[in-house]
Amino acid sequence: MIIDGFARQVPDTDPEETAEWLESFQALVEQKGKTRARYLLTKLLERAREQAVGFPATVSSHYVNTIPPEAEPPFPGDEYIERRIRAFIRWNAAVMVTRANMLSEGIGGHLATYASSASLYEVGFNHFFRGREGQPGDLVMFQGHASPGIYARAFLEGRFTEDQMDHFRRELGGGGLSSYPQPRLMPEFWEFPTVSMALSPLASIYQARFNRYLAHRELVDTSRSKVWCFVGDGETDEPETLGSLSLAAREQLDNLIWVVNCNLQRLDGPVRGNGKIIQELEAVFRGAGWNVIKVIWGRKWDELLAKDVDGLLVAKMDSTVDGEFQKYAVESGAYIRDHFFGPDPRLRTLVENMSDEELRMLPRGGHDYQKLYSAYSAAVANEGAPTVILAKTIKGWTLGPDIEARNVTHQIKKMSTKQLRELRERLYLQDEIPESAIDEEHELPPYYRPPVGSDIHDYLMERRRALGGSVPRRGAAPKPLPAPAD
Repeated sequence: MIIDGFARQVPDTDPEETAEWLESFQALVEQKGKTRARYLLTKLLERAREQAVGFPATVSSHYVNTIPPEAEPPFPGDEYIERRIRAFIRWNAAVMVTRANMLSEGIGGHLATYASSASLYEVGFNHFFRGREGQPGDLVMFQGHASPGIYARAFLEGRFTEDQMDHFRRELGGGGLSSYPQPRLMPEFWEFPTVSMALSPLASIYQARFNRYLAHRELVDTSRSKVWCFVGDGETDEPETLGSLSLAAREQLDNLIWVVNCNLQRLDGPVRGNGKIIQELEAVFRGAGWNVIKVIWGRKWDELLAKDVDGLLVAKMDSTVDGEFQKYAVESGAYIRDHFFGPDPRLRTLVENMSDEELRMLPRGGHDYQKLYSAYSAAVANEGAPTVILAKTIKGWTLGPDIEARNVTHQIKKMSTKQLRELRERLYLQDEIPESAIDEEHELPPYYRPPVGSDIHDYLMERRRALGGSVPRRGAAPKPLPAPAD
């Protein structure tokens, strides 16, 4: 519970004495109440400081989800249809970048960032991001390297053509799609520039503050508008990212929500190989006065955690560093059984009825619609402070063993025929994308868009209509100025 997340690994030199202290404290809470217990803890900390006993602030919690399963609201959408929409978007995003690099070798682009954050965006698009039709709407600052996924969703909505998609990063002839969000390059689409890194986190704080200014002075009713900012965990090492956190807390900007995509990888390797970036960020944000929501584990972990009556699984989660979690992300279920659960026979018993494949498929919270919906709902309802959601994901999720969670994944710009076929299988697109369309004879893999009038297309469009129209969309309505009289 200390800032670096490692205090629980200090050996207990006298377990019997520790147990007596804990039993005494439990009895105090039960007999005298929490207020008295809190007072005595405060006095103990004061005495520890007087005796020069170093004790860092307890600003990080266990390495589990902030919202317990029993407190989660029911997911209101059709999860099957939303997963199909996500699959189509993920396919088109990967195909767009691949086609761009086949048409112009080395043009670049990013495959892995959106692959890790697709669920983060889709829960927002289908249930939270409010458009501007008939209302001020929300302001969403998208992580720059995830732009292929945002273009792919707009393609599904019919806002872009295949020709425009094929001009990703090729704008000189007109009609192309910019590398990153940039209103000057696409003035009717992007609302905010979010690259270089750390540009949008800082801007989001001042945008939320300005929205509050407009509301207080009754210039524009922004009382229901939220500012959403999507940030990479590696991006938090940029000094501008965390530089103004205290301002947001001091101004009580509860109209500001950050979603940090914690895939544990930066541009060329781990963010914190021998540390825990989520624990570190939790401490930083909570210390600055933010509301912190951690989304670390998917639903399939809930049953295991419910069985963990002795806290052994939580202790293992607490003591495992990010580098080890990255290793588990690329290894087999048998490896996870032996190295995560296996060293302690009591932990191994927890998963004795699970197959190796089930262990390998245990999900991260940032890919789970239910967990994300619960976190977003809590963030929107929070009052008095800005909120940060720390969502754990896998970089390059479902892109295949050659890409997923590999240190080089950020540098991969094109998928081979074999990799595209694997992606097609993983996304269950056998009916939509015939295998014959992905072979050496076809130069370019195909896009896919569900037919207009199909259940999936209708659902996609209805959700955006219900939330006030497409996002992002930038509308410029300049007012003419009358020429002065001679």
